[in-house]
Amino acid sequence: MKAKNQYTEDYKEQALVKVYNRGDRTIQSIAEELNINLFTLKNWMKQTLSNDKNLAARLGKLPQDWPPEQRLAALQESYGLVGEALNAWCRERGVFPHHLEQWKAEFCASGGKSEGREDASALRALKVENQRLERELNCKEKALAEAAALLVLQKKYRALLGGEVE
Repeated sequence: MKAKNQYTEDYKEQALVKVYNRGDRTIQSIAEELNINLFTLKNWMKQTLSNDKNLAARLGKLPQDWPPEQRLAALQESYGLVGEALNAWCRERGVFPHHLEQWKAEFCASGGKSEGREDASALRALKVENQRLERELNCKEKALAEAAALLVLQKKYRALLGGEVE
């Protein structure tokens, strides 16, 4: 076990990223994996929350989950940075340079349009149309079943009356 103050800030930050992005795993399992005392890890979490609420939120949010507005802001902030400066900027925000390249390509391909909203409204319209068609189909199926029942009853009635007449 390491003595107090032997963990670097980068190591602490990486450990906290693992904790905040752990999914279904427990903090205990992360502590065991990193060979850190559970209470040490929890103290780091408390310090992070008390010192910088934005950092805790940023560590808990995966780059894939960033909304388009936040991605665009990141692209604007990192524009012109190269080499170590870009890497340092990425480390501070918990992203990799390949995320920035991917976002840039997606943004350029979309022409700056918000495809997500357009897709969502188109999907919503399709769902409404689908529901309308299903209701119409159900109504027609009921009418067809009723017509078939009436034909069967009419046939039985004729057979019954036909038997009495003869």
